[in-house]
Amino acid sequence: MEVKSAFSYFSATQEVEMSMVEYSTQDGIGIISVNNPPVNALSIGVPQGIIESLEKGNADPEVKAFVLMGAGSTFIAGADIREFGKPKPPGALTLHDLLPKLEASKKPVIAAVHGTALGGGLEVTLACHFRVSVPSAKFGLPEVKLGLLPGGGGTQRLPRLIGVENALDIMISGDHIPAQKAEKLGIVDEVIGDDLLGGSLDFAKKVIEEGRSLRVISEMNASLKADNPTEFFDGVRKGLAKKARGFLSPFLIVDCVEAAVKLPFPEGSARERELFMQCVQSPQSKALRHVFFAERQASKIPDVPKDTPVKPIKLAGVVGAGTMGGGIAMNFANAGIPVLLVEKSAEFLEKGIGTIEKNYANTVKKGRLSQPEMDKRMGLIRGTVGYDDLKDVDIVIEAVFEDMDVKKEVFGTLDRICKPGAILATNTSTLDVNKIASFTSRPESVIGLHFFSPANVMRLLEIVRGEHSSKETIATSMQLARTLKKLGVLVGVCDGFVGNRMLAQYGREASFLLEEGALPQQVDRVLYEFGLPMGPFTMSDMAGLDIGWAIRKRRAGIRPKDERYSPIADKICEMGRFGQKTGAGYYRYEKGDRTPIPDPEIESLIIKTSEELGIERRDISDQEILERCIYPLINEGAKILEEGIALRASDIDLVYINGYGFPVYRGGPMFYADQVGLKNIYESMLRYEEVHGKNWTPAPLLKRLAEEGKGFGDL
Repeated sequence: MEVKSAFSYFSATQEVEMSMVEYSTQDGIGIISVNNPPVNALSIGVPQGIIESLEKGNADPEVKAFVLMGAGSTFIAGADIREFGKPKPPGALTLHDLLPKLEASKKPVIAAVHGTALGGGLEVTLACHFRVSVPSAKFGLPEVKLGLLPGGGGTQRLPRLIGVENALDIMISGDHIPAQKAEKLGIVDEVIGDDLLGGSLDFAKKVIEEGRSLRVISEMNASLKADNPTEFFDGVRKGLAKKARGFLSPFLIVDCVEAAVKLPFPEGSARERELFMQCVQSPQSKALRHVFFAERQASKIPDVPKDTPVKPIKLAGVVGAGTMGGGIAMNFANAGIPVLLVEKSAEFLEKGIGTIEKNYANTVKKGRLSQPEMDKRMGLIRGTVGYDDLKDVDIVIEAVFEDMDVKKEVFGTLDRICKPGAILATNTSTLDVNKIASFTSRPESVIGLHFFSPANVMRLLEIVRGEHSSKETIATSMQLARTLKKLGVLVGVCDGFVGNRMLAQYGREASFLLEEGALPQQVDRVLYEFGLPMGPFTMSDMAGLDIGWAIRKRRAGIRPKDERYSPIADKICEMGRFGQKTGAGYYRYEKGDRTPIPDPEIESLIIKTSEELGIERRDISDQEILERCIYPLINEGAKILEEGIALRASDIDLVYINGYGFPVYRGGPMFYADQVGLKNIYESMLRYEEVHGKNWTPAPLLKRLAEEGKGFGDL
């Protein structure tokens, strides 16, 4: 195959090569190959290169058709999101210039897909006349996950190709579609086998020989039928009300598809472009793009090089078969790693394995797991009483009672039994990992792996770096997080690490608000409307009030005597109300129903407590509730950054989004702070400090950034 020419685009401002498209011919077929590593994004220069290739081939009488494909490991994986919201260099051609050129080609254009055709990549294929793919290819319009909508005609062409309902499902979910399903839906004309070039050339020759008409999707309207379009789309919006609560882009996608049904293609496309720009400029999309890049940054540890050796994890151990231990064991089984589950008695072990089996069975019942796959995963979990079987594990994670004396006994035993080089990890959520490491002769192999409950569901994994944790131990733990499909975030040692340390500030102010005049249902409503899945009191009832009560009793002796302390939660626990598990906590619950019901008995308890404390109750605004619950999170996050407990503000955002339900469309507490303005938050902190004392003293970092007119994103 002879390469006849190559088209490169050089930015006039940067004078660096931004992208490349290669053009060649073979057997009368023009082959347009996008070569823009690593994912062939539609960066500046790629559309121009494709257009120039089309022009060259259309002017060549020897060329009868085109195959558009990607070089390297993928087709076009989407737009270059680094360019969103930024001005284009003068004269730069864009996706919107390219798509009509593809459709208008007088010679057939066949998109040949391997790897992924996502976002703008799929929109490029929809502007081609035919689409083929290898069996492993995947398709999708995942823009919704970045707070966007398909802005290159996707909302107009896809419904015309596969129907309104199928197109909406793909765009609103943002999920990837495998090649076989794409072929069944009609996105792909043919799955050609594993030989991408050979198969696509054969398909192109068949198109030429058969004289097939060019399929221009923008001119296809048959699939846009709807008996009552207005009623149909209103029903879709109603269905999204709970599923997509707080999000903007899913609803705008519906608006775009409705435009596809009701308007001609040019007007529908104009509407799509208008709503796309609304998304790009929205705080939500900025937040979601921030999270996208934050997740990729989190794995980069400045003093742990990428080439740090990683220990292979072929056999794992988990000590404790309770809720957390069982969930952790399921993670290993889900990843295909054999795991030993250790308990102190056969009774506890049987109960723990029974719970695991029940969890898997529920997943099978819901159709998300096959019975053979469940049996395979259960076969990877082996229960044992005592520690002796742990001698060959590569990693062991303890998930026992949150008590330092208990941890001391466990780690002393593990140190004696486990082989040299095995990682000894603790799932502690608050205790000192350095002290736990001191109970062993190998502190370099000790690390915190703080899973979040339910451990088999929650994505976050706080990886707690001890003072002596080796780089190899850290690198292995970060790699393990990826293997277990967790989001690993490295944090330092302090009481509560990042997440629980910040949560303490949130819960403290929520309790004080009750003493001063609010009721649980008002506080919970404000936080729910802000975007959290539930407010602090509903969350406490779900988690179990007895857990926090035990921690507070343990810390009672070290709590400063001049520190303000709310006794309301303790009083509720003293009544035997531990939340949903007992049918009553801050709220009461009907049997078999988790709906919180405001309880006059708790309202009376709260009012009486205010009287006992000498606090005159008052009306508290929703805005004050929001500020007093969220701003302490931000202030504590600033302290955590300054102390080096977190590497980046974005790491804190990831912890709070993935571990505590902070709305992802707000970007996490630190990003949200930048959106509000640190100056505004700092001034509010000072105002509350005058009334409520030292708990509201601004962190030095917050003060400095506010005075400098900067944000956490500038660090």
